[in-house]
Amino acid sequence: MIKKIACLLLLCFAFVQLNAQELNARVQVLAPQVSNLNKSSIEALQKTIRDFLNNNKFTTESYQPQERIDCNFIITINNWDGGSGYVADAQIQSSRPVFNSSYNSTMINTTDKNFDFSYNDGSTIDYSEQNYVSNISALLTYYAYTIIGLDKDSFSNLGGTAYFKKAKNIINLAQTSSNAGWKAADGLRNRFWFNENVLNPSFVELRKFIYEYHKNGLDQLTDNNKGLSKIVAALPALEQMDKQKLGSIFPNVYFASKADEVTNILSKLNPQEKIKAYNMLTEIDPANIGKYEGLKKN
Repeated sequence: MIKKIACLLLLCFAFVQLNAQELNARVQVLAPQVSNLNKSSIEALQKTIRDFLNNNKFTTESYQPQERIDCNFIITINNWDGGSGYVADAQIQSSRPVFNSSYNSTMINTTDKNFDFSYNDGSTIDYSEQNYVSNISALLTYYAYTIIGLDKDSFSNLGGTAYFKKAKNIINLAQTSSNAGWKAADGLRNRFWFNENVLNPSFVELRKFIYEYHKNGLDQLTDNNKGLSKIVAALPALEQMDKQKLGSIFPNVYFASKADEVTNILSKLNPQEKIKAYNMLTEIDPANIGKYEGLKKN
């Protein structure tokens, strides 16, 4: 009898492991300027969002608990209509571990200024790939797929394509809503354009660089700095991108998230190689030239 119970427990544990969700999300909901919104409502909303991200499976793949993607959602409520309507913005960040180290490398760090939604206290957030359920559901699902897609790109060449396409489907479903950020006409720095960019052939070299930088670069650094030369060798391919498109949201968000890290990693090069890397990076990413200045120091 004891053996049977032990076997059942092992099977249950194995089932949970094989079906572990993809995200390990930390969620913080803030409302510093909204005095009439009570603390218990904020905490309940925070838990509901966290449960949605951590308890739903967004892929059919098996994730071990230690493989779940670390991510952070900091949602700041700027206005509340006293009912179910919230005007908010959100900072979304994700990272992936570097092989043989305790270091986590940031994959995305972006702010969504149109994170508005409706939510009734005590209700759940429903998840659907086929239907537009609510704006909060669409927002969280879109970012779940985007985070998974970027993570996949860092482990296999263009590996995130299927998940970026799932994010595109969420955008298409959300076209019927009146909420901003889902349409091309809503501005150049929104969810529509980020997704358009990652699936646009014009930015395929940047997505390939993400793989080279992480899998063949950072993950190999502990092996006698073997990965350093791989990162340097991958940089020239970025110069093939259309210079007119470098101000687009995808390269802008990616380089803003990585510039400090890239500078720190490449500071291990010899002086001549550092200047070469500096020249390439400032041409590829002029918006962060100040961060690359560190490469000019001996």
